[in-house]
Amino acid sequence: MRLSNFRYSLPKSRIADHPASPRDTCKLMVLNRRKKEIDHKVFTDIASYFKKGDLLVLNNSRVFPAKIFGQKEKTDAKIEVFLLRELNKEAGLWDVLVDPARKVRVGNKIYFQDDVVAEVVDNTTSRGRTIRFLNPEIDVFELVEKIGTVPLPPYFTRKPGESDRQDYQTVYASQTGAVVAPMGGLHFTMPLLEEIKKKGVKILQITLHPSLSSFNAIEVEDVSKHKMDSEYFNIPYQTAMEINDTKLHKSGRVIAAGTTTCRVLEANATVDGKIKFGQGWTDKFIYPPYQFKVTDALITNFQQPETTLLMMVSAFAEYRLLMDAYKNALKSDYRFLAYGDAMFIH
Repeated sequence: MRLSNFRYSLPKSRIADHPASPRDTCKLMVLNRRKKEIDHKVFTDIASYFKKGDLLVLNNSRVFPAKIFGQKEKTDAKIEVFLLRELNKEAGLWDVLVDPARKVRVGNKIYFQDDVVAEVVDNTTSRGRTIRFLNPEIDVFELVEKIGTVPLPPYFTRKPGESDRQDYQTVYASQTGAVVAPMGGLHFTMPLLEEIKKKGVKILQITLHPSLSSFNAIEVEDVSKHKMDSEYFNIPYQTAMEINDTKLHKSGRVIAAGTTTCRVLEANATVDGKIKFGQGWTDKFIYPPYQFKVTDALITNFQQPETTLLMMVSAFAEYRLLMDAYKNALKSDYRFLAYGDAMFIH
């Protein structure tokens, strides 16, 4: 597939600035792959598509307020530090992005609130740096909860508000480490999950901490040559066993809430459709054509043009069917991207 295959016109007016309230009242497009049919629903209607024996797999990754502001030593220049991932807890090492990058060099110190100091120890990319927090007792995750701001996606034109701390987070988020929310799960509420569970559906959890890789520009026309960033994942033993038992006995479907959940399952799939438990890092990139081994149905948002997320969903839904569905969504006033409406593909 070519990058140009995934290009479509997305008006800025169709990018949702805030989520639906309550979050499960957003629109839901239901895409039936076998019948090639589209239905228009509300997200709360998704419960009617679940059956006894199905498994709903959620990504419990929690977004932390990863953007903090400090001052450069000597000049007092204001520096934005975007914490991407912790490299070594004991050493206080982090991969970060800095802005303005031209003012931040190896050896510089950046001062934050509460007398917290970090030193730049390496350059990684044009805006990327590795920093070391010099306060041995500091818990960086506790620090950012006090002084950090929510890392809303780059397509937002507004600044993050206090409501984003809750809105840009799934209701079941528990494992801190993400700088991008697992968007497909943002629509669930606890009452809706309880309704689904009462139908005889087992709700399981995995962890994948989404990185900015979702928004990285793809610079090659041949998409097979694009490389994803590695992202941390964890599949609990019980989750793997439940999925494997369901696959073995064909007693229900494995329904992935979000592309991150789907990618973890497929990255750890065996040839016969089982999955392995454990933790590690994955840079798996799914694009058409791809034979899904574990995922039977997918809950997702409407994705940006020319992104790896759109490519994965098109592999699951079948390229032409999905692009027709996107045209339908644009004509039907659906809202797009993180705070937008949802799609259920089965």
